[in-house]
Amino acid sequence: MLPRYPLALLPTPLVEAPRLAAALGGPRLLVKRDDLTGFAMGGNKVRGLEYYLADALACRADVIVTGAGPQSNHVRATAAAARVAGLAMVAVIHNARPPQALGNLLLDELLGVDLRFTGLPNREEVDVQIEATAAELATAGRRPYVIPRGGASALGALGYLGAVGELEAQLEALGAHPTWLVLATGSCGTQAGLLAGAKLRAAPYRICGITVSRPVAECQARITRLAQEAARLAGGSLAVDPQDVLVRGGFIGAGYGAPSAEGVAAIRLAARTEGLFLDPTYSGKALAGLIGEVQAGRITPDDTVVFLHTGGEPSLFAHPEIAGQD
Repeated sequence: MLPRYPLALLPTPLVEAPRLAAALGGPRLLVKRDDLTGFAMGGNKVRGLEYYLADALACRADVIVTGAGPQSNHVRATAAAARVAGLAMVAVIHNARPPQALGNLLLDELLGVDLRFTGLPNREEVDVQIEATAAELATAGRRPYVIPRGGASALGALGYLGAVGELEAQLEALGAHPTWLVLATGSCGTQAGLLAGAKLRAAPYRICGITVSRPVAECQARITRLAQEAARLAGGSLAVDPQDVLVRGGFIGAGYGAPSAEGVAAIRLAARTEGLFLDPTYSGKALAGLIGEVQAGRITPDDTVVFLHTGGEPSLFAHPEIAGQD
C-alpha cells in the first residue's frame, strides 16, 4: 500500500442505532461513525487525504489546489490538512461569494484559504479553473499539487479500500453479518474505494450508494473506473460487473448542496431518535435514500444494514431552517 500522512483517529466506531431502526420499521441498523475520523471535522474526506498529503510532500509541493462548492467538506478538510503539513491552500469555488461566511465557508476563512469564486453555477467550471490556477502558480515559481474536485481519484479511494478491513474486524467482534452498506455518493471516490475493498476481500454485503449530485449512470461509470484503478494502486486487479455498482437516484432534490424535504425529514429523525447529526448535502440525503429502500421493500426487517456516516455537520450551521418547529 502507498504511504500515508497520518491524520485520522482509527478505527472509527461502529454502533447500533436501535431507535432509528425501530422508527424505520425495518432492519437492524449499524452506523459506521466516519464523522468521527478525528481531524478537523473532516469525516470521510480524512482517509483519502492521508494519501494525498503523503504524495504532495513526496512531490515537494508547497501549495495544494483543489475546489468544490461553498459548503464543501472536502475543501475545509483539505485546507486543515494542508496547514498541518505546512502547505498553502488555494480553493476554486463555484458560484459567487455568499454575502455571509457560514458553516464550512467560515472555517475555510478561519484556515486562511485563498478562495477563488468562479461566479458561475456550473460545477464543471471548477475543474477547468483548478488546472488554470495550478498553471498560474507554477508560472509564478510555486510548486502546486492538484487534488480533483471533491477529492475523488484512485489515490483518494485507497482510504476506503483500506477501511473495508477495519469494518470487517468490527463486524466480526459484534457478530454482525450485514447484507447492505448504504452511503451518500457524490464525487464517487468513497463508494469506489468501498467497492474495491469489498470485492478484494469478498465481503458478503451489497453496497448501495445514494447519489446526491450526479446522474446514476455517470456515478456508475465513475465508480467502476475508480474502483479498478484503486485496486491496481493497491497491487491487485479487479473485474467489476455492472450489477456490482448499485446507485439509487431520486434524492438529490433541487440540486447538489440544496436541502431536500426528504433529507431534512431524515436529519430530524436521526437527531430525535439517536442524537445523531447528519448534514443536508450528503448524509441526510443518504438516510432519506435508505428510508426509501425500506419503504420500497428492497431492504427488509430481516436485513442488517451498515449506514456510513460520512460527516459534514458544519454545513448544518449554514441552514438554520432545518431545525424546524414542533
